[in-house]
Amino acid sequence: MANPRVKHVVRLRQRSHRDEDGLMIVEGYREIRRALDHGYKPTALFYCEDLWLRHENEPAIVSECGALGAERFACTQPVFGKMAYRERPDGLLAVGPQVACSLADLKLPEDALVLVCEAIEKPGNLGTMLRSADASGVSAVIVCDPCTDIHNPNVVRASTGTLFTLPVAVAGAQETADWLRANGFAILAATPHAEKLHFEQNLTGRTALCLGSEQYGLSDIFMKDAELRVRIPMFGVADSLNVSAAATILLAEAARQRILSGQLTPPPAEPWHGEGTHDH
Repeated sequence: MANPRVKHVVRLRQRSHRDEDGLMIVEGYREIRRALDHGYKPTALFYCEDLWLRHENEPAIVSECGALGAERFACTQPVFGKMAYRERPDGLLAVGPQVACSLADLKLPEDALVLVCEAIEKPGNLGTMLRSADASGVSAVIVCDPCTDIHNPNVVRASTGTLFTLPVAVAGAQETADWLRANGFAILAATPHAEKLHFEQNLTGRTALCLGSEQYGLSDIFMKDAELRVRIPMFGVADSLNVSAAATILLAEAARQRILSGQLTPPPAEPWHGEGTHDH
């Protein structure tokens, strides 16, 4: 294993190097599997068989990446450990192009539901919001004025690979607000001062669910023009929810309404395989 290649992967942990090279890290079987299943083409794959959990599914990843033209590098456990950012790596790490798009690239249905994430600071929260968005059938996620970039390895990890399953656009907050108005979206903002609860608003039309930073909440850029203002009922002493938890609650309600209206069809229940099963 050529040391410069290892050093390059390590440098990609930093946003400046990711943006300079236009690359990102995708680590883990589940994340790489979902990326490949949705058309992602990595440029390199590093793997360590000594770290593989089952040796059943991993060889297919190596073969598929090779068929897509990715360079493949077998690593020793110490070498792989230098590149991995997980505490317990599973021996698969891909490098490939960044996936963010622009607002102009979004092609959305008439009744689109989008999630707008403004100035989210923590990679774990942003990744979790992507995961909830994927589960709720959104058409796209728009990340505004990001404090953490969507290509952060911990965003990829927290999203469980769903970063690759739906369009994710990155834009400025004012640019996004103008685009939403121009494209007929009703802006929903959650605020404790709203009269209506989140399940009392109609979320079946072309709707943008907008959530703001962990510290300051949603900015006036979105709040002043929000047609739909809602509050999530809270019965304890806490006066706010984690932003990813609030997003999940709002997205779940939007999905519920869209199921009842016939816009979404619930997928069939997955077969039960007993306790202890997992995606890998």
